[in-house]
Order: sequence, then C-alpha cells, then structure tokens
Amino acid sequence: MLLALLAAGIVIVALLWEVCWPSASEAIARHRARRARVPTFDYDPGRERRAEQRARELLRSCVNEEEWEMYRDLGFIRVWGTMADGPRRGAARDPLDGAPYAYLIYPHKPIVAYLPQTRRLLNEYCVEFPDETRPYGSARLPDSDDVLAKWMALTGDERRLIREANMHLPGRQVDPRQVQRDLWRLSEWERQRAARERRRGRVAAP
Repeated sequence: MLLALLAAGIVIVALLWEVCWPSASEAIARHRARRARVPTFDYDPGRERRAEQRARELLRSCVNEEEWEMYRDLGFIRVWGTMADGPRRGAARDPLDGAPYAYLIYPHKPIVAYLPQTRRLLNEYCVEFPDETRPYGSARLPDSDDVLAKWMALTGDERRLIREANMHLPGRQVDPRQVQRDLWRLSEWERQRAARERRRGRVAAP
C-alpha cells in the first residue's frame, strides 16, 4: 500500500513538473533579463538642434556676408566657378563656353552646376561627408556642416572635387523644376538685396 502511494506521488510530481516548468522557466528568464545590465546611451532629444545651431554659427563665421544671408533666407548657397574650361567634364562643347558658371550647394543633396545667363542646368555632383564621431543614430552631418564641407571643397580645390565626385546629368537626384524655382528665388532675392543696399547707401550719404 505504501509503495503504491509513493508511486502515485512520484507520478503526480512529474505531471506537475511538466505543467509548471515552462511558466517557471519563463519567469526566471524575465527576472534575469531585468537584472542584466544593458549598456544604453543617454539620448538627448535636443542634441540634434544644438548640433545644427553650432553648425550654423560655424558656417556663418566661414562664408562671406552675402553667402550667409543667402543660406539663411533661401536654404542654399551659390558658389561661382573658377575653372577656365568649366565644370562640364566629358560633355560636348557648349556655345557659352568661357561664360561664367556657378554651383548651388544644398544640404544633403548633390551640388548642381548651371549657367546663370540662361539658367541652363549642367550637371549634378554627388559628394558625401559623413559624421564619423556620432555615437548613435544617423552618420549624417548637421545640415549646415554639410553645406560648409561642400563650400570648403569647392572654394578650396574646385577641380579636385569635380574630378572625384560622382557626376550625373541634371534631374538624377535634384528635381530640375525645384532648381529652376530656386534660381528664380535667388534672382528675386538679389534684386531686393541690391535695392536695400542702394537705400542704405542713400541714407548713409551726407
């Protein structure tokens, strides 16, 4: 009789073990997970905003007054080209060869080359300047730092940038209609700025 009771008890314990063990195992795993130390970064939601503010201050200290006001008001900077043969690497000769040309620098977009006389778009030049110092998140530079890096590359060694950049025809990444609108905005901005300068000069005159 005792032996039968003992055997029945063993069977009951085994059945209870089979039923309860998955729940017990899951509870133990959750407990260990809560106790484990997981390295985390203290994310600061204002970091991006402060980084962009510092980048804008740096950009303003490097470019001239007109370029800074252009970026502040329009969101891009125009840089005049300086190469005698222009930026049309490998392209057919243009009737306006030798005429002034320029670039539009946008944040995180290709540099767009164009002819101011006709607003004809020439090429897009894709260059990237990743931020290797970021501990987390996107490796992209703040917008103003990206503009400054392109500005420095163009004004420092235009020929090298054009030679090493990935060149594409207009419209590959930047909408030509948007560029044309921006060129119109730029012309209006320059007209208004010139008018303000003339008024300022008349006021300052004795």
